[in-house]
Amino acid sequence: MNKFPILLAALTMLGAVAGIVPEASAERVRGRVVAHGGDGGRIAATRAAGTDGHGAYARGRLVASGDAGVTALRRGIAGDGDGNVAGRSARYVHGAHGGEAARRGSFHRNADGSAGHQGSAYVHGRNGGSAHTSGSIARDADGHVDGSRSTQATGANGNRYDATTTISDGVVVRTATCSNAAGDAIACRGH
Repeated sequence: MNKFPILLAALTMLGAVAGIVPEASAERVRGRVVAHGGDGGRIAATRAAGTDGHGAYARGRLVASGDAGVTALRRGIAGDGDGNVAGRSARYVHGAHGGEAARRGSFHRNADGSAGHQGSAYVHGRNGGSAHTSGSIARDADGHVDGSRSTQATGANGNRYDATTTISDGVVVRTATCSNAAGDAIACRGH
């Protein structure tokens, strides 16, 4: 894929990030760019930001395709003007040779000091291996933190790894198991 369209889109997205907070008099700002490469590749980016009586928001999207596969990215953030903010993002990649991966997450932060984050991701290899992880963590207004994450991975040969991590009031507990394609327990590497 020709690098010029990618550079053009990257500069446009940089401009979108630099201008993410519009002037006080502006209520809404939008932008869009599409570039085509000589080899059939394409990149498109959009952005929007604004304010209203409830706070401010910003969001953007980027999609690129060509010989190397497809990539898509989406982000958004919003605040209510009272100290409460929330956002989310997602990304998807599909390789030219069949593998794919995706990630998504969200967060919030409240005026009382509470906050949280949750997210998940997966990957599927073109030869059959895969992995998935998901989790969340939260802090309440008094500062107590609780969260968990689970991860599963399966190799192309059928071997499997399962792990869980939890945190509650500062205590972290992690468990992990491994099994072969027949379901028999095997030693986990590195443990």
